[in-house]
Amino acid sequence: MIGIFFWLFAALLTVSGLLAITRRNAVSAALWAAVSFIAIAGIFVLLQAYFLAVVEVLVYAGAIMVLFLFVIMLLNLREEDLQVLEGPRLHILGVLLAAGFLGGLVWTCRRAGLYDAKNGAIKMTAESVGETKSLAAPLFMEYVLPFEIASFLLLAAIVGAVLITKKRLT
Repeated sequence: MIGIFFWLFAALLTVSGLLAITRRNAVSAALWAAVSFIAIAGIFVLLQAYFLAVVEVLVYAGAIMVLFLFVIMLLNLREEDLQVLEGPRLHILGVLLAAGFLGGLVWTCRRAGLYDAKNGAIKMTAESVGETKSLAAPLFMEYVLPFEIASFLLLAAIVGAVLITKKRLT
C-alpha cells in the first residue's frame, strides 16, 4: 500500500516539477513548485520522517513560496519586459549545469559516506532520517556559516527586487 502512495507522490512530483520549469507565467510556475514541495512532504511522511515533512511544508511550501510570489508580484513584469532566451547554446549550458549538479551531488554523498559503492545503496537507517537531533546538530554546528550566507542571499534578493520596483515606479 505504501508503494502505491510512493508512486503517486513520485508521479505528482515529476509532473509538477516539469510544469514548474516549463510555464511562461512566473506565478503559475511558482504555484506548480509549491505542489512539488507538497509531494516531497508526502514522500517524507511515507518514510516516517515527520519532522522533515513539516519543515518541508512550513519552510518551502509556506515561507519560501510566499517570498517568491511576493517578489514576482512586486516586480510586476510585463510580457514585453521579458527577454526571450532561445538557442542551442542555452540547451547545452542547461545540460552541462545539470551534469555538474548531479556530479556534485554524487561527490558529496560519497565524501559524506552516505553511498555504499559495493551495493549501490544509500547507507541510512529509517530511524535516523527524520530525527530532529540528527538534523539540528550538523546544521547549527558544522554548517552554520553556509546557512547564514544563504539567508543573507535571500535578503539581498528581496532588497534588490524592492529597489528595482522602486526605480520603475518613480
